[in-house]
Amino acid sequence: MSSETSVPTGTAAPHGPLRVGLIGYGLAGSVFHAPLIAATEGLRLDTVSTSDPERQAQARAEHPQVRTVDTPQAVLDRAADLDLIVLASPNKTHVPLATAALEAGLPVVVDKPLAATAAEAEKLAALAEERGLLLSVFQNRRWDNDFRTVRQLIEDGTLGDIQRFESRFERWRPQPKGGWRESGDPAELGGLLYDLGSHLVDQALTLFGPVVSVYAESDIRRPGAEADDDTFLALTHASGVRSHLWVSATAAMLGPRFRVLGSRAGYVKHGLDPQEAALREGLRPGTAGAEWGVEPESRWGSLGAGASPRAGGGEPVPTLRGDYPAYYAAIARALREGGRPPVTATEAAAALRVLEAARLSATEGRTVHIEAHG
Repeated sequence: MSSETSVPTGTAAPHGPLRVGLIGYGLAGSVFHAPLIAATEGLRLDTVSTSDPERQAQARAEHPQVRTVDTPQAVLDRAADLDLIVLASPNKTHVPLATAALEAGLPVVVDKPLAATAAEAEKLAALAEERGLLLSVFQNRRWDNDFRTVRQLIEDGTLGDIQRFESRFERWRPQPKGGWRESGDPAELGGLLYDLGSHLVDQALTLFGPVVSVYAESDIRRPGAEADDDTFLALTHASGVRSHLWVSATAAMLGPRFRVLGSRAGYVKHGLDPQEAALREGLRPGTAGAEWGVEPESRWGSLGAGASPRAGGGEPVPTLRGDYPAYYAAIARALREGGRPPVTATEAAAALRVLEAARLSATEGRTVHIEAHG
């Protein structure tokens, strides 16, 4: 399937807010999805599914009007009373639950990664199109403050023709936390390649388009770790741009979040978008107002040519405001008015083709070429 050609809408209630069922109330559900849904005009968090009694109590405390249930099936059984299903459940459940929701006639938002393979993602996209339903993937990092700034600098020509794009999500976590995200079971889709790598690949594709070749190095560094915790990807885009992407839990010294080199100038940015930290601290977009997603001048990136930002070179560039709320605002608009969702399943499939190629490259120690799609 090359692109979404239909206008998926769903079964949105004609009056009042759209009612949302959320499956999963771990990190993704409680920190990202539930607060952002609750802060979006036109959406109402109606039902939360989690088998953990403590998380059920947490959901009711944080969202007093919400109904809690024990199983995903209990949410799907309420399909007639809901307008949207959001999947914040473990990766291995995404395909079966998204399939069940679509077959029940409900539009679906799925946390990344949508699936294990591009073929599975395309099958879901085809099912959604066949049913005339919205299917979108929560790639919230498109609305990071630093990524929005990079995108503007590229689009307005400030950097000239882009030659190399460097992007990192690096952390220093020498002890594994355990859990399914770090599991070595292939069915769990654990490891950083599919976790943080999903974000970095999506951002690179958003900026520079299709990838024609992938080289990757993937390691398990920490004692007791089961899944990749230190991975590097080198992508060659059809446009000629080269993207170098790092994801690591073992970086004792953190590199810049972005280094973008163009024919006219380069841009370097350190640090992370503040929105995740704010959400973890219990802050909400609806109450933070104009301060949401804003960072101080001391954290702005630098623009220059032949300059070293660490030595004081380059000019500071105001970082645009981070805007995670824009994702669910766009979902609500697509459900009410029709049109494409903010992130499509076809875009997710393109990213998965790159991740699959990266896994093969790291395993076989070779560059993997990707055939053109679409």
